[in-house]
Amino acid sequence: METSYLGLALAAILILQFSTPINSSFSATTSLPSRNTYIEYIKTSCYNTTFYPKLCYHTLVIYASTIKTNPKLLAKTALNVSLIDTNSTSRFMIRVSKIPGLEPRVVAAMLDCVEEVGDSVYELQRSMEEIGHAGGSDFSKAMSDVETWVSAALTDDDTCLDGFAEEVVNKKVTAIVKRHIRRIARLTSNALALVNRYASTQANLP
Repeated sequence: METSYLGLALAAILILQFSTPINSSFSATTSLPSRNTYIEYIKTSCYNTTFYPKLCYHTLVIYASTIKTNPKLLAKTALNVSLIDTNSTSRFMIRVSKIPGLEPRVVAAMLDCVEEVGDSVYELQRSMEEIGHAGGSDFSKAMSDVETWVSAALTDDDTCLDGFAEEVVNKKVTAIVKRHIRRIARLTSNALALVNRYASTQANLP
């Protein structure tokens, strides 16, 4: 009976958390040749730069008409996508941790994870602020700070996963948590790769 209740509770949380549709940013006024160029730029950047190119492409292509072929906008959008998803996952984790009937060790692992993911949200927010200020003589320092913040966010995601490494927790909860944390870790990894790419290409400009 408890297992059935947990399953229903988790299903309800998932529906509430992820039922908001994502709107494409493609403008009706964007010409098809231009849009195809922007799409190809994102695809090439993702597949030549990131560890998870399919995820990179599918999460960024809807912003093609905004990104165009601008490497800074590509990196900023990747960071924003990671931030939005991480923030959503943080709220999801809080809800799951409050489901009645969870074992104490599950709750403890969940609360530790909530803290780690909360730190990740903060670090991604800081990285967004820093990349917005990057330019001129302070470019290298600003981008170094961005890379530091994003790397820290990725470390927090990995630390959260470590808390669910042992086979001592509810398998259903563990599977759901791991799926969500792996996704945000991969999004953050992709964002870091695109940030590094932008930083290196700009640094090499005369």
